[in-house]
Amino acid sequence: MAIERVSDLLSRGKTLFSFEFFPPRTEKGWSRLFHSIGEDLLPLEPAYVSVTYGAGGSTREYTHRLVTRIQNEFNLTVVAHLTCVGSSRKEIAGILDQYRRAGVFNILALRGDPQEGTIPSGRETEFSCAAELVSFIRDHMPEASIGVAGFPEGHPDTPNRLLEIEYLRRKVEAGADYIVTQLFFDNRDYFDYVERLKLAGISLPVVPGIMPVTTRKGMQRMAELAAGARFPAPLLRAVERTHDDQGVNRVGTHWATAQVADLLNRDVPGVHLYTLNNSWSTIHICRNLGLESYRL
Repeated sequence: MAIERVSDLLSRGKTLFSFEFFPPRTEKGWSRLFHSIGEDLLPLEPAYVSVTYGAGGSTREYTHRLVTRIQNEFNLTVVAHLTCVGSSRKEIAGILDQYRRAGVFNILALRGDPQEGTIPSGRETEFSCAAELVSFIRDHMPEASIGVAGFPEGHPDTPNRLLEIEYLRRKVEAGADYIVTQLFFDNRDYFDYVERLKLAGISLPVVPGIMPVTTRKGMQRMAELAAGARFPAPLLRAVERTHDDQGVNRVGTHWATAQVADLLNRDVPGVHLYTLNNSWSTIHICRNLGLESYRL
C-alpha cells in the first residue's frame, strides 16, 4: 500500500472502505490497538484510516503520535482529525507544519466540541466555524486533501435543515474535497441527505459513516452524542430479544452488515467504519459480505 490523498482515491470511482480509531491513553491500549491494526485490520486492506482528535483537542498529542506511527509503521494512508475548538491559528499552523514534515497530507476539518462543555484552559479559539478552519488549511497547506463532516440525521445545533446545508456549502466553497457523514442506522436518511445536497448544488463525494451497535451502554452513549442517533424500531426490537452484550454485538454487526450491503449495491463512494478500536465487528462485517479485503 502507498500513501495517497483521499481525494485522489475517491476520484477513481471505486468504493473505498476505511476505518476510524481513537488514540489510547495507556500503553496497554496502544499495544492492543496496534496488534489489532497489524494482525486483524491491515490484511483487509483499507484504503485509509482516520484518527480522532478528542473533545476540545484533549487528545491532540496522542493524535499526532498515532497518526505518524500508523503511517510510518504500516505505510498506510492516514487522515488526521483537526478541530476548531480550543485552537489558535498559530497552533493550527504549527500542527499542519508537523504533518507536512511527516508526510501527512490528509485532514478531516471539524468544528469539534469543548471538553466537558468548556474550552481547555490556556487554549484560545480563533475559528468560529469549520468553514474557517477549512479555508485556513487550504491556504496554509494547499496540497492537502480536506474532508468535512455531514449529518444525515441533522445537526443538533442547527435544527433548520436548510441552514444546515448552507453551512456545509460554506465548507465546500472554502476548499473541502469530500464529506464523511456522522453515524446513522437507516440508509434512507443517507440517500435522502445526498439528494438534498445535490439539489443544493453540492456534488462532492459523500462517504457514509457506519458504527455498529456493540453494547446497550454503547447505544445509550450514541443517543447522548452531540449529533444524536435515531435507532429504528426493528433494531430496538432485535436488541430487546438479546440477553447480554454478546447478543447485542451480534445483532449490531448483523444490522451494520445489512446497511453496508445495501450501500455497496447502490455504489456509494466509500464506507467509513467507526471501529471504536475494536476489530471484531469490522472483521465479521467483512466476512458476512464475503469480502477478502475492503479495497474493492
